[in-house]
Amino acid sequence: MRRAEPVIGIAAANAAVVDRDSRFPAEAFGAIRAGRLLGILVPKDLGGEGASISDVVEICFRLGRACSSTAMIFAMHQIKVACIVRHRRSSVWHDKLLARLVREQLLLASSTTEGQGGGNVRVSSAPIEYDGARISLERAGTVLSYGAEADGIVTTARRSADAAPTDQVLVVFLKDEYALEPIASWDTMGMRGTRSAGFKFTASGGIDQILPDPYEQIHTRTMAPVAHLAWSGVWAGIAAGAVERAQSFIRQAARQANGQLPPGASHYTKANASLRVLRDLITASLRKYEAAAEDERTLHSLDFQTMVNMTKVDASEMAVSTVMSALRACGLSGYRNDGKFTIARLLRDVLSSPLMISNDRILSNIAATALMSAPPSSLRD
Repeated sequence: MRRAEPVIGIAAANAAVVDRDSRFPAEAFGAIRAGRLLGILVPKDLGGEGASISDVVEICFRLGRACSSTAMIFAMHQIKVACIVRHRRSSVWHDKLLARLVREQLLLASSTTEGQGGGNVRVSSAPIEYDGARISLERAGTVLSYGAEADGIVTTARRSADAAPTDQVLVVFLKDEYALEPIASWDTMGMRGTRSAGFKFTASGGIDQILPDPYEQIHTRTMAPVAHLAWSGVWAGIAAGAVERAQSFIRQAARQANGQLPPGASHYTKANASLRVLRDLITASLRKYEAAAEDERTLHSLDFQTMVNMTKVDASEMAVSTVMSALRACGLSGYRNDGKFTIARLLRDVLSSPLMISNDRILSNIAATALMSAPPSSLRD
């Protein structure tokens, strides 16, 4: 996506102040809107570009090298757009929303974390309330990333007051249809520009704003795989930015020492190799997802769901280890907050990756289902 190049420069130029002030990356998103990147996943007949998930993940990677918060916000927006595009079926309301999103470059936020539920997005407490063709929802979202800056919020909810917590729907509310009451601040180690504060969320709208497909299907076919792939692209981009700084440091140190490599050179070798493995992991998972995108049986299979979830686990842990190796390659120059070789912000940002939908939760869920299938008995099966 050539149009992303100007955005990358603007995001990089403002990344430090976005992190320092824990503020929304307004300059980068001004450029994203100017480049008309928010609607690239929307089908062409609705004014978009019909871009692929691979296109989105590539932009996430490039933005991740420049500004982690910008990349993560872009990723979260595109995850929601992907869900609407794929699961709107013949909904006129959602078609009009997508056309408006392209036209006005609307930014969508996500509300899937509620109360004390943490990262368990497959359970909702707050139900949709019905009054004829009107609906309302009131929920306490522990984390609502860039909620105050978004033009709309896509949220999970219990289907009705008498539905089970796992019987969920996904619904879209636009900015003039909801109110946000702050209940928790956002003062964190990293990813500070995502402004993932907590809010009490009160909304009302029309019944046709609920996506037709049940959330269980949306989560399995689109939400989880696109989220894990887009997030992994962001984390790989952060890791690439760290490796790039480590390379510059090693080259400068070698020039100053008449060609003799500094002690941290071995850590740069490790970081560079780890980054390449990380990139290969993501691209392989992308190919598998796009190949199976219309194959419902494959998407719901245990092997495929395990692959998707382990992509997130492995990518997040590999990104952290890659940035740590880059830090060790740079030594004190990487540890400092000032100077062109600092790795500090990148490390703080990437440390969020194992915590976004906790790797421990994912591995625990996989363990329970993996007991149902036999380990492979051959390399060829």
